[in-house]
This record gives sequence, structure tokens and C-alpha cells, in this order.
Amino acid sequence: MTDRTDPTEFTNVDAELAGRGFTRMVFELDRIESLLDLLGSPQRAYPSIHLTGTNGKTSTARMIDSLLRAFGLHTGRYTSPHLETVRERIALDGEPVSEERFVATYREVKPLAELVDQRSSEPLTYFDMTTALAFATFADAPVDVAVVEVGLGGAEDATNVLQAGVAVLTPIGLDHTEWLGDTLEDIALHKAGIIHPGATVICAAQDDEAARPILERCVEVGATVAREGTEFGVLRRAVAVGGQVLTIQGLGGVYEEVFIPLHGAHQAQNAAVALAAVEAFLGAGTKRQLDVEAVREGFATASSPGRLEKVRTAPTILLDGAHNPHGMTATVTALQEEFAFSKLVGVLAVLADKDAGSLLELLEPVLDTVVVTRNSSPRAMPADELAALAREVFGPDRVEVADEMPDAIEAAVAEAESDVPGELSGVGVLVTGSVVTVADARRLLKR
Repeated sequence: MTDRTDPTEFTNVDAELAGRGFTRMVFELDRIESLLDLLGSPQRAYPSIHLTGTNGKTSTARMIDSLLRAFGLHTGRYTSPHLETVRERIALDGEPVSEERFVATYREVKPLAELVDQRSSEPLTYFDMTTALAFATFADAPVDVAVVEVGLGGAEDATNVLQAGVAVLTPIGLDHTEWLGDTLEDIALHKAGIIHPGATVICAAQDDEAARPILERCVEVGATVAREGTEFGVLRRAVAVGGQVLTIQGLGGVYEEVFIPLHGAHQAQNAAVALAAVEAFLGAGTKRQLDVEAVREGFATASSPGRLEKVRTAPTILLDGAHNPHGMTATVTALQEEFAFSKLVGVLAVLADKDAGSLLELLEPVLDTVVVTRNSSPRAMPADELAALAREVFGPDRVEVADEMPDAIEAAVAEAESDVPGELSGVGVLVTGSVVTVADARRLLKR
């Protein structure tokens, strides 16, 4: 890409995209299909691995990406939301696209998007646009394979124009119930919509209520399914410095001494799912195993920003984007199993539509004190409202309130350091409750 742009041009493009309504959702495929048709169907220029689920999608997508690159493939990766810049959503060979490439692709897509808007009752959404930008970027690069995470649900998500040959379902729990339904069966039914005729489906372990519609969809469209715990899974895991060491039963055999620089049993599960997806894509199976050294290399270089990410030491500050009970359960389990904090203080900010009470109840056993605040989202729960819930769970003496994130982090660090004799190696701060919360904290702490 030789096109050069003025630095302010990316800022202007970013603002134009945001003007479409960052949180506006319209679940119809007609508009994105029309736009992609006008663009020449870029999503057909490469094979894809398509991921859905409630938790673990982004971490699993990043591991798949890393593994594919270890096998010498040029990759495109599309995930959401982003932490610092929209360019993170569209990655080429593991790196966010440049401002120049982003702007050049937007220039190509914008006039066609405006034409679709004129013909439609609803304009294209922010997510529609970033999806089209991703698919066009991947075709232009070109990539050998695209790793694409759904935005929300599956069947009516803008990414579901792919009809991918490999469909991945990470664990499904209750979240986004206002859009997807209030039962696991309803939610799984939506997510199973990414399974298309002839696909190979890699399915993480699911509750029976979620597994049933997935398996029914596979039968309906003639898809082949591999299930965690039956065809693949984690055989052994051991905590290691900076992560964990796994033995994974894959579709093609056993892979031993696999180090991943990520914490928690949930990340081990994500690794098993990622490996099975790559095996399916590359044609490994009962008669063929992938090269173990390439697998080890791919996992060793994997990362997942904002997932128990350590950004400071003395005291240790961890950032984790858990925002629903399913995800927070995994985070708390990892804290209990893999960290030995003598004192841990939380900073919590959540969106108003989330189950804040359940998040607080899960955090209570592992936090000495919690500082509640609000994040930068217009959908954020007010700090005073969150504080009232926190006092019911923690008691008034273990709850502090800060109206702004910088003040909350400062208060949490001060609380963590208080009454601790000697060095601070066993003292920590956990910032959690939302990806927006993590993004806000990350901007402050990684300067």
C-alpha cells in the first residue's frame, strides 16, 4: 500500500464512522450484502474461519491467527470491540492495519455505502461498515485466510455473509438477552446460524440446553461437528511463569509441552478450540497431525490484551474485560488458581444493562476492597448506583466510590499499598467489569 495520507485524515474517517452510531444495532443482512455486492464480494476472495460464542471469541481468534501464521499463512483477523483504535479490529498478519491503508479502503467503500444508504430505510451501521472495510482490506492484501469474529449473535450478524468452511463456537452463556433471548437455547440458536452447509464445526463444551440447537443445526445443514471433551480437549495443564503449559488432545493427535502466555483454565480451553479449528482448516485429522514445533511456536507468540493483562508491577495491576457472570467466573477462578495475592483491590465499572449484582457476588471472595466508578461509555452505570449494589454485597466498609477512572485507579493503588509491610510483590489491583473499562484504564496506565 503506497497511498500516504495526512495524519488528520484518519481522525476524520474515525469520526465519520462513529457518526453512524457506535452502539446502533440493526440485525438485517440485506444492507451489508448489497454493499459487498457493489464491492465485488471481497469476502469470497479467501477462505474463512468464523467464530461465535459468549466468551472467549477474541482470545480464540487471536490464537487461531497466531497458529496460522506459524504455518506460514498470511492472515486477516477481524475482532471487536477495540481497546484503543478501530484499526485493532482489522489486523493483517497479526498487526492492526495502518492508518494509510484504513483511510484508502474507506475512500473506496464510502461512496458505495452512501449509495446503499440512499436505497435503504436504515443506514449502514458502524459495525456494517467496519465489516465491509475488513473484508475489502483482506481481499486487497491479499490474505490466505480470514479469521472473523461475530459482533453479536450469529445468524443475523453482519459477518454471516461469509458462509465459512470452519465455524467455531466458544462457550455460550447468558448475555445480550435483550437481543438474543433469555434462555441458553434461544442464544445458541442465534449463534448456530453461522453454521452453513458442509461446514466443519468446532464446538467448545456447552451446557445441554445450548448444545442441542447447535447439533440440530449441524444435522439440518449437513455440517460435521467436533466437540470438546469427545474429539479434542485439554488433557493436562500446569501453571508456569507468565502463563501455563498444556497437553492438548487435538483432532490429529496429542500435542505436548505447549506453552501459552495466558492465564486461566478458560484460556487453556480456548487454546484447545483454536488448535482444533486450525487442524480442521489445514486438513489434519485421525491420519495426520500438525507439526508440533509449529504449534508450539504459534501458541508461544499468542496474546490477548485486556484478558488478565499485567500492565504494572509493585503493585501488580491486572486488566480484565469480564463483563458477564460466565466470564467473571473464569476470571475469578484464574485469580484463585494462578495468583497468590496477599491483598487485592478491585476497580469496577460496568454498563447499565449488565448483571452488576452477579459480578459483585463473584468478585467478593477475592477482593479485599472494591472501588466503583463509571467508564466512558454513554451506557455506563452511574457510580452511585453501582456503589449501592456493591455495599449490599461487600458491606459499606469495603466499598469506595470515585466518579472518574483516574481517581478510581489512584484510590485503588493507595488502598492496595496501605497497611502492607515490606515489598509490594503480593499486592494487586484488578480493573474489570467491561471492555470499555479496560480500554479506559489501558489508556491511562500504558502511557
